[in-house]
Amino acid sequence: MPLEIGPAVQLDPKTSKCYVCGPDNPAGLHVAFHAHGTHGARANYTVRPEHCGWPRILHGGVTFALMDEALAWACYFQGLYGVTARVESRFRQPLHVGMNLTILGWTTERRRRLVSARAEIRLDTDDGPVVAEADATMYLPEEGVRSQESEVRRKAKSVVTEPRS
Repeated sequence: MPLEIGPAVQLDPKTSKCYVCGPDNPAGLHVAFHAHGTHGARANYTVRPEHCGWPRILHGGVTFALMDEALAWACYFQGLYGVTARVESRFRQPLHVGMNLTILGWTTERRRRLVSARAEIRLDTDDGPVVAEADATMYLPEEGVRSQESEVRRKAKSVVTEPRS
């Protein structure tokens, strides 16, 4: 049976209903990400009881979602709109209610429409112990790549250069 290809992925960076970062999602985490360095994203989150699986332990799916979101924001802050294509994660210890977490994500390499990226969750600060980590490949749908490349071309055209002597 042949594989049916669905419609092209259209990403809307202005969504407010995202489970992790959306301010208008009543069931969401409401985590605000900020640019961190030239290739990264950073956020803070305190483990809440309503996000637990086992009593007082953050659900692993929520832990993963925090890292996945950091990966997406690391792309976004570079003008790239991507989705996770492949990821390998490691959870080093249970995360208990009340723990203050720092979520970091950054890109490491780009090959056409694929971006290599890494995310970490650390206790308390950027330098705290790593409690969860993920290495991922992000996919840039064609539309997201086009918009970024168009912007790069537009900026390049606006640069005035003086002739060499």
